[in-house]
Amino acid sequence: MRNIDKIIIHCTATPEGRAVTVDQVTQWHKARGFRTIGYHYLIGLDGTISNGRPVEEVGAHCLGQNAHSIGICYVGGIDSSTLQPKDTRTALQKRSLRLLISQLQKKYPHATLHGHREFAAKACPCFDVRTAL
Repeated sequence: MRNIDKIIIHCTATPEGRAVTVDQVTQWHKARGFRTIGYHYLIGLDGTISNGRPVEEVGAHCLGQNAHSIGICYVGGIDSSTLQPKDTRTALQKRSLRLLISQLQKKYPHATLHGHREFAAKACPCFDVRTAL
């Protein structure tokens, strides 16, 4: 089993309200040369938590952090009218994200919580993880 020391939150950087599936993200990542989806979990607009890459496998979601982290991505992150970064999480997504993080922190009690933007020059996940979670 991998030694997990970080849980990293991402967004799909898609416009608010646009549904995105694991299959779609998998295709996007394959088009970028990944073997499969880079995230371990994807949270849909309705709060559904879908499995991506198995947690036992190293992810492909955060350069330099993949070996010891779990990647969680929620659908959204872009204002549909301005196309600027925005916290577009629905109430259901927020609830599911908190639930999933809670479950993962019980399993990996030493794992710290981070937003992707802490490791890359991006707005992702379009909210401050440390303040919001």
